Amino acid sequence: MKSIIIHSAYDLRVENYPIEEMDENQIEINTSTGGVCGTDLHYYQDGGFGSIKLKEPMILGHEVSGYISKIGKKVNNLKEGDLVAISPSRPCNSCKYCAQGIHTQCLNMRFYGSAMPFPHIQGAFREKLIVNPSQCVLANGISPGEAAMAEPLSVCLHAATKAKNLFGKKVLIIGSGPIGTLCTLIAKNSGASNITVTDINDNSLFFTNKIGVNKLINSRKNPEDLNIYKEDKGNFDITFECSGSQSGLKDGIESTKPYGTIIQVGLGGDLTFPLVPFTSKELIIKGTFRFHLEFPLAIDLMKKGIINVKPFITHTFSLDEAEKAFKTALNPNKKTMKTQIRFK
Repeated sequence: MKSIIIHSAYDLRVENYPIEEMDENQIEINTSTGGVCGTDLHYYQDGGFGSIKLKEPMILGHEVSGYISKIGKKVNNLKEGDLVAISPSRPCNSCKYCAQGIHTQCLNMRFYGSAMPFPHIQGAFREKLIVNPSQCVLANGISPGEAAMAEPLSVCLHAATKAKNLFGKKVLIIGSGPIGTLCTLIAKNSGASNITVTDINDNSLFFTNKIGVNKLINSRKNPEDLNIYKEDKGNFDITFECSGSQSGLKDGIESTKPYGTIIQVGLGGDLTFPLVPFTSKELIIKGTFRFHLEFPLAIDLMKKGIINVKPFITHTFSLDEAEKAFKTALNPNKKTMKTQIRFK
């Protein structure tokens, strides 16, 4: 089957890869749609991120949906032809963290398209997938493109749980790519009283403007526009730092008021931490990593029309145009938000 395989930075190939064997407890999926994630782009541009580097060729992709093509004899409640969103989260369910219900910290996690372990965990950008029923969430009634958005939406839902309560809060979102945009949607739907969003390019802010927020700031062109929010030790109750950048973290710490919370969503590599203002304002910082239980909720919110992701799916390419899809996702001048690849 055709698969999208990264060999090293800028060496992306559509190549054949063996189809896995299916047992009676599993399901075969004809992959329909896959979304290009920021992590995929790090592998494409840099051959990894931070200390995590490719050591062997790896299939990319973890934002996918597809149609059930075969069902194992012991699988119930699903049928051939069903559209399903596929969760890339595959914890072992036996380590000490899984036993505590902390599946995101599983010691033996097999998350699609990850170079963290070696051998690497092969990704989901392939024509056919063999999956476990627990990975599948019925998505009949929405499009395959929307179903593939369940993964990034789940990331943001997991991040929002770290805030505990967004109702009535002043919220700053730093970085308005797909993750920052979805965090903005969640904050608005959760009743945040005031939402300010920053980014370094107008393309991302163009899409955020469709949501309707209180203030948009291009922090590269107009960094002084954020200064008013840094006065009197900060203005925001909760900050979602989605850029993974040094400047973004600095702005977040300076703009969050004493006893406020910074939720670090962006993962762009190790950063120097501004310890003095963080400590003196007695801020709380919370890391957030992937998701697990939030995946079915993401589909439910889309099915009910509470979260509408369709305006943010801007480009779709065929499997054979995979490299064009990646280059488009990296080009801020093409009015790009979420780029997807169509497998069928």
